[in-house]
Amino acid sequence: MITPNPLFPGARIALISPASPVPEASQVAASVDCLTALGLDPVLYPSCTAVYGYLSGSDATRARDVMDAFLDDSIDGIFCIRGGYGVQRLLSLLDFDAIAKHPKWFAGYSDITALHIMLNQVCGFVTYHTPMPSTEIRKGLDAYTEDYLKRALFGTLAGDAPSCTPVSCLIPGSAEGLLTGGNLSLVSSSLGTPYEIDTRGKILFLEDVDEAPYRIDGMLNHMRLAGKFDDCAGIVLGYFTDCTAKEPEKSLSLSQIFQDLLLSAGKPTICGYSCGHSLPSMSLPLGARVRLSDSVLTIL
Repeated sequence: MITPNPLFPGARIALISPASPVPEASQVAASVDCLTALGLDPVLYPSCTAVYGYLSGSDATRARDVMDAFLDDSIDGIFCIRGGYGVQRLLSLLDFDAIAKHPKWFAGYSDITALHIMLNQVCGFVTYHTPMPSTEIRKGLDAYTEDYLKRALFGTLAGDAPSCTPVSCLIPGSAEGLLTGGNLSLVSSSLGTPYEIDTRGKILFLEDVDEAPYRIDGMLNHMRLAGKFDDCAGIVLGYFTDCTAKEPEKSLSLSQIFQDLLLSAGKPTICGYSCGHSLPSMSLPLGARVRLSDSVLTIL
C-alpha cells in the first residue's frame, strides 16, 4: 500500500461533492473558511455548488471533479465536502488506473465509503475516514475529534487510536491486517458488484446512521452469507447513530443482532468504537495496517 504524502501549511486541497448537494451556499463558504483556518488552501470544484435533485450535479459532473482533482498535479489533496447519496453511481465512470498513477491524500466518510474501497483495493493507497467540512468541521469540533483530524491531515496518525467512548469486547483476541470498510449500507450494497469489498485477512470497520435494527440485521446477514466475516481477521464496530426501533419491545437490540450474526465467525470484535456519524470521532486511515488487541486499535 502507498501512503500518499501528508498535507502541509498552504497545501492546495480540492473540495469536491461526489454525493449529495450542500444544502445552502453559506455552508459551502463556511467549509472553505474552516479549511483555510486549518492552514490549507481550498479549491472549490463545480460539484460543490451544483444541484441535480438529490445529487450534487449530474453523474458526469461529479465524476469529472473526482478525475480532475486527482489528475491535477497542482492539487495536494482531496476532501469530500459531504456525503449523502450518489457515489456508487460514479464508479463505472472513473478511471482508477489513471487515479492510481496520482496518489493523493483523500478524505471523507459515509457515502464516500464506495470511493474508499476502490482507492484502497484498486489504486493501492491509504485514504482517510474523517469528519467532513460542511457536515461537522464548519460547526466546530471537540478537542478529541480536532486532534485526530489534524493528525490525519498532517501525517502524524500512528500508534494507539483510543476510543473516547466506552468499548465493549464482543469477542476477545488479537488480530492484525489492513483496515477496510466504513458505512455498513455502502459496504453491504457493494456485494455482488465489480466494486465488492475484499475483507480477506483485514480488520473490518463498520458504522451506520438512521437505520432500523431490522435493516442493520439484514445488511450484516448479507455480509455473513457472503463470507465477509469468515474472511476478515477482526471487526471494529463504530457508532450506529439513531439506529433505533420505533417499537423497541417488538425488535431485537443491536447488541442481540451483533451477537447473533458475528459470534459464529469467531473473529476478535469490539463494539462502540468512537468513529462514525456522531461526535467525538476518530479519524482512521483506511488501507493502513492496524492491530486490534481486545479493546485497543493501534495504527502501525
